[in-house]
Amino acid sequence: MVKPFDQWEGIHGIVSGYTGGHVENPSYEQVKTGETGHYESVQITYDPKLFPYEKLLELYWQQIDPTDPDGQFHDRGSQYRTAIFYHNEIQKELAERTKAELAASGKFKDPIVTEILPAQAFYEAEEEHQDFYKKNPDYYTEDRAKSGRDEFIAEHWKE
Repeated sequence: MVKPFDQWEGIHGIVSGYTGGHVENPSYEQVKTGETGHYESVQITYDPKLFPYEKLLELYWQQIDPTDPDGQFHDRGSQYRTAIFYHNEIQKELAERTKAELAASGKFKDPIVTEILPAQAFYEAEEEHQDFYKKNPDYYTEDRAKSGRDEFIAEHWKE
């Protein structure tokens, strides 16, 4: 989820990590079991004058399968569920509005299951998970190609 956001003016930083679970300072090894309750997530620092929150939401929706309650593409498990974590009521309202608009758009035959949740403690992932697509470009490209993500995006976001 880092690469799609990493290329835009106004995005100051993207940190990979974990949120929403019941274990403090979880490790990747703990989170990947699906037993900590955490989502694998990213925390994005941005300049809203250059890259407004609405644009973050628009870009996010176009990177995921919002109808899959059990993970994303070939990544299966509760840690791969989709969610938007809001920090204030304006973000919550905008996220809920864009979710409703997407549901009404007819792009998907199944219901939108992405949750809109209050932000919780965010724990940075280990260094080897930061900027993974830059550190491991061949593996990232191969894994993404096998995942089916690009075909899904092309099918549902033709414009």
